[in-house]
Amino acid sequence: MPAKGSAEWKGDVPTGTGTFTAGDTISGGYTYKSRFEDGPGSNPEQLIAAAHASCFSMALANLLAEAGNPPDSVHTDATVTLRPVDGTPTITKIALVTVGRVPGLDQGAFAEHAKTAKEGCPVGRALAGVPEITLEATLAP
Repeated sequence: MPAKGSAEWKGDVPTGTGTFTAGDTISGGYTYKSRFEDGPGSNPEQLIAAAHASCFSMALANLLAEAGNPPDSVHTDATVTLRPVDGTPTITKIALVTVGRVPGLDQGAFAEHAKTAKEGCPVGRALAGVPEITLEATLAP
């Protein structure tokens, strides 16, 4: 099933405004300040972070369940870094930090499953052009 999103920008970049929708229930606004100056509102990089975190969490939960250790929960934070590279705004890094509650599993096995999920997550694979994608995986007590 294809996933859909849309966006519209009005005005010039420094003073204009944009709106976006993703699916049936996600919508928001963005501006130059929300994207490049830490102003209020959303930005495309937050949407990428949310997409990557949700895809990774689901992929990891699936791997854990298939290995006989269904998780109670998998929580992932993704931080997307946008920096100028040769004068062009570029996503240079994505840091994934995940914490799993998985009864009967040790830290080493959890870390291995997390590494496999990072390599196989469809959103992560789509972001393969990002120079650095890191992963910190911790098993909660």
